[in-house]
Amino acid sequence: MSDKDTTLAPKLKTRPELDKPKLYKVILFNDDYTPREFVILVLKAVFRLSEETGYRLMLTAHRFGSCVIVVCAKDIAETKAKEAMDLSKQAGFPLMFATEPEE
Repeated sequence: MSDKDTTLAPKLKTRPELDKPKLYKVILFNDDYTPREFVILVLKAVFRLSEETGYRLMLTAHRFGSCVIVVCAKDIAETKAKEAMDLSKQAGFPLMFATEPEE
């Protein structure tokens, strides 16, 4: 046998392409009963926003009826929304947060 008869085929490694996880929005809804100061307190405590950012987001929700607070992974968004609503329920306010997929 000669060396000319041997052909080597390269081994191909294929990596499966992974899709990025879908992002979800946490939405704050306006209500007429929750004090503005409490809304800012919740935004600062749960979402770690500054006083100024919390105030701007609270006013946006007040003027337009709702406001997107953060966009993040599904499990984080659901946890933050639940934590914020639990905090408001403990204080006796009907503050409402929701999550929905980002387009």
